[in-house]
Order: sequence, then structure tokens, then C-alpha cells
Amino acid sequence: MNKENQRYRMICTLSFGDIYGQIIVWLIVIFLTLATTLALWSSTGQIYAFATVGIVLILSLPFLLFSFVTTLLNHIEFEEIEEK
Repeated sequence: MNKENQRYRMICTLSFGDIYGQIIVWLIVIFLTLATTLALWSSTGQIYAFATVGIVLILSLPFLLFSFVTTLLNHIEFEEIEEK
């Protein structure tokens, strides 16, 4: 077989169950943030409540994106197509 003309098929084996745990953890983080916001909410602490939500969202989104992308890349496979 000629190694120069090999063909490959890309297969993605990612399923919803693979990212389900990541989504649950991120939802827990969001709900804890909202609970913290409600606890800080008062006539004098509103700016701290908004800052808490902003900081948690800004810091958690890159980690969420990183975990999704690495999970996706771990589920991509290349299979050699055999010629007939």
C-alpha cells in the first residue's frame, strides 16, 4: 500500500454523558454565586453583589470552555480507510 495516498476518516465519539458532569458542576457554581449575591444584597452592598457575579462568571467561563474543548478533542479519532 502506498503510504502517501492513505485516507483517514475522522470520527467524533462525544456523547452528552461525557459532558454531563461538567454542566452539572458549572450549574452548581452559578447557583452558589446567585446565593452569594442574594446574601450580599442590601442597600449598601449592591455593588459587591454585582461584582461577585461578574468575577465568578469571568473566571469560570474560561475553565468551562477549556474542559469542553479538551473533552471534545479526547473523543476525536482518526481511522484509516482501507482501499478496496
